Formats: sequence, structure tokens, C-alpha cells
Amino acid sequence: MGAARIPSRQAEVWRRLTEVNDPELDEPVTEMGFVERAEVTSDGSVEIDFRLPTYWCSPNFAFLMLDGVRKALDQLSWSPAYRVKLHDHMFAEEVNRGMEAGKTFGDIFAELAEDQDLGALRETFRMKAFKRRQEAVLRGLRQHGLTDREILAMDLPAYDVARFEPGEAANQKPRYRAALLERYPDRRTDDPVFVTWEGQRIPPAALGAHLAELRGVRVNMEFNGALCRGLKQTRYKELDVVDGEPTLVDFIMNRVPARAAPTA
Repeated sequence: MGAARIPSRQAEVWRRLTEVNDPELDEPVTEMGFVERAEVTSDGSVEIDFRLPTYWCSPNFAFLMLDGVRKALDQLSWSPAYRVKLHDHMFAEEVNRGMEAGKTFGDIFAELAEDQDLGALRETFRMKAFKRRQEAVLRGLRQHGLTDREILAMDLPAYDVARFEPGEAANQKPRYRAALLERYPDRRTDDPVFVTWEGQRIPPAALGAHLAELRGVRVNMEFNGALCRGLKQTRYKELDVVDGEPTLVDFIMNRVPARAAPTA
């Protein structure tokens, strides 16, 4: 492959990876720092190094993210061979060995995943993402001066022309649209944009209580996201841990000693 093609393909790889979300946090794995390396090699193949924030991250969560990475790589325009390597996870050896043997992620995690219905788990995370995105847009419209009645009467054409200042509402506007259409693909364009996860209309008088419920979802996700980032940042500093893997309490209480700087 010509060297001139590598940068454009490299950019395409990263663009696809930004579409893969941490399912629990609804944030791109690239922004969370989980993708440590994504490289297009000279023969056009792709190599990915993936690292989660803790050694004990749920194998179910690992499966959902790695499966998202696989689907992203399958959409690359030149259909390359690829290698995804999971690092520093309690099941990294089994996962990497399975991938090298050509097994699918489903085959690998059928034995490793906890006793949960992954389909139900996906649906739970989709619901949380729907609510978090909706709450950001609703708050943005309120801040923009629209009344609750005007907001809840919006259909898709009105929604599409709404504009926000740069910020969370602007970022979440297209993402909420995508979540709404994924949840209700057969909806009419004149149907209300803002409905509950179950598809029920929200009366204007109930919007305050609805937002309070959504706020609880967001706060929980933001807390988990901050904890996740902190764990990853602390874990992968140079550490000198004598007695093995630090515990969650060690990280939270900042009791993990840093490695002393080398002396001349």
C-alpha cells in the first residue's frame, strides 16, 4: 500500500472508533482513553490496542465495547484484516487468544460473560443514553427561552431547525435524534420529539418531574464517568506497587505510591 494512503485511512479508523461508546457512560471510547493505539500498517491491516480503566472491569462491558470496535472496523472502506488486543484485564489472555484463533467475540465471551442477558443489558444502556441525551436538549431549549408547552409540541422538522450555542445541548441534539429514531423507527415526522422511553407523551405540567428523573440518570452517569477517568489516569501512571494490583479503595483514597524519579 502506498504511504500516501496511510494518513487518510488512519483518519478513517479514528473516525469510526469515535462512534463506539462506552455503553454505561454513553461517551466515545476514544474520549475515555480506552483506545491506546489505532494504527494502519504498511500492508493496510489495522492494529488496535484497547485498555480499560480497571483490571476487573465487567467482561460484559468489555464484550459490548470490543464488539462495537469490531463493528466499526468492519465498516472501513477498504475492508482490512485487523487485530484488536485487550491489555491488563483479568480476561485479557483468554480474549486475545480467542481472537488470534479467529473466534468471534460472541464465542469468546459466551464462556466468560457473567450470568446476564447481554441483550437486556444493551437495552438498559440504550435507555440510559436516550434519557441523558434528551435531558441535555430539554434543558437547552428551556435556557433558550421556549416554554414547556412549546418544547413538548415540537415535531421533527421544528427540532431540526432549532439552534443552540456551543455546549452540551448542541452536542447532544444530533445524538438524541439518532436515539429517538433508533427507538422509534416508524414514527411520523409530525409526532412529538420528546416522549418517554416507553413512547408516552409528556404533559407540560409534568415536564419538571420528568426532568428531575432524567437528571438522576445524568448525575449517575457523570459520576461513573469521572470515577472511570480517574481510575484510568491513576492506574496507568508509573506505579510502584509491591503487593500486586492496587484495589479500588487504593485508587479512590489516593493511597497508591508513585514511582520515584530515576536518579542519575
